[in-house]
This record gives sequence, C-alpha cells and structure tokens, in this order.
Amino acid sequence: MFSISLPSLQGLWPSRSEKGVDIASVKIHDIQNAQERPASSLRHLLKLNHADNAVLYNGLRSQNQMSHVLSSSYLLGATQHDLNRIYEVAGKDLEHWEESPSEVCSYDWRDFLGKRNYQQAYINFFDDELVRLGYDWRQVVHDYLLTGEKPLINSMMSDLGHPIIHLAYAYEMSSREMATEALGLAATCYSDLHKYLEDPSYVQTEAAYHSASLFEILERVRADKSFDNLSDGHDGNTLDSVFQARESELLGHWNAWKIDDPIKQFRESQELAAALFVSTTPKDSKTDTYSLLLVHVLTTSHAVRILLPFLPARFQLSLVRQWLLVTLAIYIAQLRPQIDLDSIRSFNLEGRDWKSVAYTAVQGAHATDPHYLKAIRALREAADTWGDPDQFYLKAAVQFAHEFSGWS
Repeated sequence: MFSISLPSLQGLWPSRSEKGVDIASVKIHDIQNAQERPASSLRHLLKLNHADNAVLYNGLRSQNQMSHVLSSSYLLGATQHDLNRIYEVAGKDLEHWEESPSEVCSYDWRDFLGKRNYQQAYINFFDDELVRLGYDWRQVVHDYLLTGEKPLINSMMSDLGHPIIHLAYAYEMSSREMATEALGLAATCYSDLHKYLEDPSYVQTEAAYHSASLFEILERVRADKSFDNLSDGHDGNTLDSVFQARESELLGHWNAWKIDDPIKQFRESQELAAALFVSTTPKDSKTDTYSLLLVHVLTTSHAVRILLPFLPARFQLSLVRQWLLVTLAIYIAQLRPQIDLDSIRSFNLEGRDWKSVAYTAVQGAHATDPHYLKAIRALREAADTWGDPDQFYLKAAVQFAHEFSGWS
C-alpha cells in the first residue's frame, strides 16, 4: 500500500496514524456451530455447494452466487424448507468443478492471478492453507488478502465486486467455505484495478475541484460532457471501456473526494448507493426493471460496511475509495442517470414494514434471485446501521421489493 503523505494528497485522505471508518460490527452468525434447523441446513448446503459447484461458470464469465442467496434468505427468515427449495432451483444452472491446468503452491500462487481456469487450483490451495493453519480461516484471509506489496484486497472490487461480496458473507456467516471461495474469486478475478491504489501517480492526478459530498461529485460527473456518447449502456465491456477511453477524466472526479469525516461520509456513501439504485429506474417503462449494474453499487457498499470493522485501519478508507472508483465507472457506463431522492422520500408505504419486505423477499416470485435478495438485505442493514428515522431505507426497500419485475 502506498504512502498517503504526498503533498498533493494533503487534506484528501487522513494519514495512516488516524483511524479509518470506526463503526461497530454487524451481528455475526456462527453457522459452523449452530444447531437450529435453518442454520444447520444452511451450513450443510454451503458445504455441498463448496464441494460440488465451481465458483465460476458459463464460460468462466458468471459467478456462483448460491451462498449469497442462501445466506440472504436465511437472514431474512427463511425456513429449512425454503433453503432446500432455493438450492434446488438456483443450482440448476451451476457447473461442477473442472481440473485446472496445474496446481497452485505457496511459492507460485501469485503467478496465476487473473487466470480463471485456475479456479479449482486456487480453491484447493486455500483449502489446504486452511488445514495448515488449524482451520483458522480468518488467519488465511489475513495472510493472503492483506500482506505483501500488492495485497489482494486492492483488487477486491474487480468483476463488479463479487469477491468482496463473497468475503463479506463469509464474515457475516462465519463460514470458512465461503472464506476460501472468496480468496479464490479474488485470485481468479484479479485485475488492473489494484494499480490505482498502489501507484501514487494515479492519486496525484489533479482534480478540477474538491468536495466532501459524493452526491455533488456524481452530479458533476453527470454534467461532464466528456462522458457523452461514450457507451450505449448495454455493452458487456462498458467498465473497461470507461477506464480505457476516459481514465483521466474518471480519476479527476475520483480524486475530487475530500475525506474529512470518514464515518459521516461513509454513511452518505451508503445513502448514495441506495438512492442511485432505487431512484433511477425509468418510470415511463411498462415494467419496473432495475439495473443489474447499479445493484452492484448497493451490494458492494453493503459488503464494505460488513468488512470495515474487521480490517486494519490503514485499509479501510482505501477500500471505500476502491468502491467509489468502481461506482463512478458503473455510473458512467449506465449513462449517468439522475438521482431522484424525492421519489424515495415521497413513496407511500401503505402500512408496509420490514416484516412485509422480508416475507415478500423469501416467499415471493423472486425468492431465488440472488441480486434481488442481496439488495433487500443491503437496504435493511443500512437502516440498522445508521437508524432510519425518516424511513428512507424502508421506503427504498418496499418500493424495490414490491415493484421489481426484472433486471435491465
């Protein structure tokens, strides 16, 4: 991790000696030792998924999100029967493991970073490390995620943040299977994203303005004509296109964020994630379809929130900034829609509450959709973390849960 004491960074990042985002941990569920039927069923299904199903499938382009939908459902009140039904339905498209070209060892494990066809080799390697370290999965995560000149954590937001989402569920559910899978995803999905956090030259990029507000920064991005006609919003490589075509402009907005109150500003980032996802759905469409790219802004923000209390302070703001960099790229790739906070604040709950949302999520038509379940979980956890006196997160969750009809 690079030093943040460079002259051009003064006032933008707190120094290493300062604390990061000092927030309390969410409730941790120890499913490894739980005896209740839903928890024991979840434990069994996570182990079964770990043994049978590859973490990447569909030509190595898609991520196995079985553990996400199972854990989300469990946390929203799913029964043993609900979990078994979800596993049966959601597992139909998954693929079994295929042998990697070679095994991965302790002396060469970094040589194959970013090579997705080594997924089984990486999982085997991290599983072996788990045994070597006495099944202390947190130590395995520390040793391979947070150490070295180029720690894996600096690329955890690659592949729309699926590695960090997976790791967050590992911590929340205290699951060693998910922990080694998350490390496997971090290794196979490793990308050039890390360079923006490790090479000081990218942070030294001059910003035309500075702001403590992410809402203001996104509004400036929206008004920035240099991003016009960059993408049609549907190209599968839009994020790569944004970085390749407009890297300098993107970094200018990224470096504009001035952090002087980490907790307050992280709270705002979570409000931004919720608003960006829920309030930008086209209201003139025949069906309420939500952006499959923008939902990752919300679910990765939730993952960051879960992980922050477990990370050394020196990694905390760096991880939040990594989230912001990818969020800005997603926002640009989605044609910079206007955020409409009033559409959420004025939403009529009609007596519906979190219990109604949870029931709809677990028993409704989209109960096997991992992104649907994860979005609802993220909104509820944000409400629990910050309080929700004006019911902003509840209104966002009810609007999404009851009006959702699919992904765009």
